[in-house]
Amino acid sequence: MSITRMETRQRMSRIVKHNGTIYLCGQVAEDASAGIQEQTRTMLAKVDALLEQAGSDREHILSATVYIRDMKDFTAMNEVWDAWVPEGHAPARACVEARMARPELLVEVSVVAAEK
Repeated sequence: MSITRMETRQRMSRIVKHNGTIYLCGQVAEDASAGIQEQTRTMLAKVDALLEQAGSDREHILSATVYIRDMKDFTAMNEVWDAWVPEGHAPARACVEARMARPELLVEVSVVAAEK
């Protein structure tokens, strides 16, 4: 039952693996000045890269928690999300309105996935 931590810093690890399960730290947009759809796209691209690094992919996502600054952006965020999730592989998901660490951030996601 070993635990593997990748890209570990004082506060967190970007990836933690345990018993075939991958936990990603919260991911936010590359460019926080962009609109909700672009923030969502770049955030999900970061998830893709971390999943690949950890030995997984979006078809193996078990659950996702999406934090959105304002629910008025829910539909626009979901347009990007729905195009990103492979058909037939939708994870368990929660989406909550939340105050972000920086006010310009519009969306954040935390993901749990299985190894391939």
